Amino acid sequence: MSVDTGHRTVRYRACDGDTGRVADPRMRVAGGTASGVVTAGGTTYAYRVPLAGRTRGVVEVLRRHRQPDRLVGEVVTDPQPPTDSAGRRLPPLTGQLARVAAGTTNNRAGVTVRDLSGRYGHQQIAVNGTFRPKAASVIKLWILVELLRRVDCGQLSLDRGVLVTRADVVGGTGKLKFEAIPQVVTIHRLTEYMIEYSDNTAANVLIDQLGGFAPVNALIDSMNQRETVLAHKFFDDANDRGGENYTSPDDVISLLGAVWDAQILTESSRDLMIDFMRKQTLNTKIPAALPPRTPLAHKTGDLSDVSHDVGYCLTPRAEIAVAFLTAGPFQSGSETVRQLARTVHDYVTPGCTPG
Repeated sequence: MSVDTGHRTVRYRACDGDTGRVADPRMRVAGGTASGVVTAGGTTYAYRVPLAGRTRGVVEVLRRHRQPDRLVGEVVTDPQPPTDSAGRRLPPLTGQLARVAAGTTNNRAGVTVRDLSGRYGHQQIAVNGTFRPKAASVIKLWILVELLRRVDCGQLSLDRGVLVTRADVVGGTGKLKFEAIPQVVTIHRLTEYMIEYSDNTAANVLIDQLGGFAPVNALIDSMNQRETVLAHKFFDDANDRGGENYTSPDDVISLLGAVWDAQILTESSRDLMIDFMRKQTLNTKIPAALPPRTPLAHKTGDLSDVSHDVGYCLTPRAEIAVAFLTAGPFQSGSETVRQLARTVHDYVTPGCTPG
């Protein structure tokens, strides 16, 4: 369930259905909670949820001639989670990152960091967190999450074979285009290629398997991620585009945080996703900035005018989620990403002295 108190709307999305975004003009907001009742598709949903970012809430599903189902699960009222004041302080890192971002003359940069370890009280900080550049291949993470969510729901199998034809093959990064075509490829291998090699052909085939852009955008909306959209395939004809793909550092961290906490995926699907990200072969940004063998699971996004790297830094006792997005010339943007990554690493890694 996602709740937008500003617009008085809600959305219930689970394995058993999706209401779409439904208006609830009578929504009650008081005492740190939002509550109300909406009806969609003949089913009534009564909700009462804390206004605490991402948390547990209660939804009662009422269907005709059936006993009510009382569900306790994830509710999103804002992509940023509540912050625990315990632990070391993460906010001083904000100033250091702001200085790096301000020092870029050719690029605009945004960065968001969330503590996953508890060492910093699960705090989240951002510099230009709602900065909205072209998403490039970072949008593939949403494609992957929606696909794995379908697997968790029993609606899709990773073992399913898909016929990839010459008409499916597109340019840019990837491995599939160098293999024998046509061939039948499993969903598992397509997802692996999409992340490990940032394979554009695999990504486009998977969009088709999901039924187009709408399911991915439904995932985005159900998480109240307001800056992200999937509007076109990779290396498609610009004349056929319905718009550009966009995202923001805050939205990336909203997704990565929910995956890490096994709120949007099961633990097994989460682990599979992180394993794909660990095998990323495009390693000129975050990995190049950190000491050798620093454990990472990440995903890049590259265009001539954007350079991104996002993911998990998995140093034991200092696990964090990071999103570094830049717009402007690719080369200088990549250097900005490296500088931001070094700044975060030096602050949060055990044995380093926080600023």
